[in-house]
Amino acid sequence: MKLVSLSHPIMSDWLADQGFRMDPSPYLSGALEARKLLERLPNTVRLSNMTAGHNGGIFNGPKFSRVYLDDLKHTVPFLGSTDMMEVDFSFLPQLSTKVADKFPYLEVKPGMTLISCSGTVGRMAYARPDMAGIWSSQHVMKVAANTERIPSGYLYTFLRSKFGVPMIASSAYGAIIQHIEPHHIADLPVPRFDAMLEKHIHRMVDISARLRARFQAGLVAATEDFFRSVGLPELIDIRWHQQERDLGFEVEGVGPTTLRALNFAPRAMRLIDKLGSVPGKTLGEICAGGTLRTGARFKRIDADPTHGVRLVGQRQAFWIRPEGRWISAAQAPDDILQQDETVLVAAHGTLGENEVYARSILVTGSWLDNAFSQDFVRVLSGDEEVTGAYLFALFRSDAMFRILRSMSVGGKQQEYHSRLLRDLPIPLAAPEDRHRIAETVRRAYRNRDRAEVLEDRALALLTEAIEEAAA
Repeated sequence: MKLVSLSHPIMSDWLADQGFRMDPSPYLSGALEARKLLERLPNTVRLSNMTAGHNGGIFNGPKFSRVYLDDLKHTVPFLGSTDMMEVDFSFLPQLSTKVADKFPYLEVKPGMTLISCSGTVGRMAYARPDMAGIWSSQHVMKVAANTERIPSGYLYTFLRSKFGVPMIASSAYGAIIQHIEPHHIADLPVPRFDAMLEKHIHRMVDISARLRARFQAGLVAATEDFFRSVGLPELIDIRWHQQERDLGFEVEGVGPTTLRALNFAPRAMRLIDKLGSVPGKTLGEICAGGTLRTGARFKRIDADPTHGVRLVGQRQAFWIRPEGRWISAAQAPDDILQQDETVLVAAHGTLGENEVYARSILVTGSWLDNAFSQDFVRVLSGDEEVTGAYLFALFRSDAMFRILRSMSVGGKQQEYHSRLLRDLPIPLAAPEDRHRIAETVRRAYRNRDRAEVLEDRALALLTEAIEEAAA
């Protein structure tokens, strides 16, 4: 007996395998086909037999009240299910250590597979060496490999493969907000192969994770080098929230440019004055002959990936890998594609502390293949002595984040005042310092690109091995 869907037949024995679930997710997601294919392999084991640690090695956490603080001496970085997708962890919210100490098992350990288990279910990240000491929310499920039985990088590669993801996502329950729990994935069949193959896959994933950690460290080092080289080391750590709040201040000499109080906030004005106190140029002068504007608005025309480009929006621009839709480049403005070393600044949003509005990315390397929405200011230097990589070392800093937000105009959705943006002073270090800072940024992005290549090779190698064994 079989039931027939509009897409493909559903066998009646599949209903029994799924506990007689009548919602379509387990049957139309490809999960059952993946499970049936894996059953044809000569050697598979239950996921729960390959893990170790808290709750058997597959766990998330309970709901708890989160207390965020500003003093880094009493906090730990905190990951949500979206935060774990980011490539740069410099700007994570800080959870009170008193809260974190109640849940020591929520600390991320290098080599863990992190899985989003609430909301959008099934997104994954491999815990890098620099993620040690970061805590995660209850919306992040951890899979801790028993490394005496299976290499952690190999297990991660299987879970994120086209065989693992459908089986995990099909386990979700809930009407509005989807969830998965550890016991839902405990019986996933994990294929086993020759130890050399598994270790080879693991090594590629492990090197990829280390390269991403170097990417992070490189960007932080470049920003610190920037401020020291221009003679402003005090801007490395501005301790924004520990300064006196912007209340009850007076401004003299207000002109027709703007009357908004936020544009004259004392804390931000002090930062701008410091940037202008050392030799430099305005951003408008640097970008003369280049670009300094947001993108053109346009209608999205969906296209097949083989004939289109991936359109990346503000939120996903800060992820390890974007998941944007594919559109026709021919039906979009030319400025969706960027020139090398264009700095993109998230240009629309609200002033929430953890929003990406006013954060920046650098478009270079493999990311030049992506298209970007109009919701970014395109900052492209027209001065060959001031490169985009050098500018990015400043733009990614917390000081620039605060300055850009002080330039906001608008109602609910904020954007930048164009005149204030053009007049922003940009410190210029000595030429040899500028070159060194730019090369540090470029090296970091080369590490990021190589990390993606290695992770993709690992996935392709595993996919080929599974398909050959099942043939």
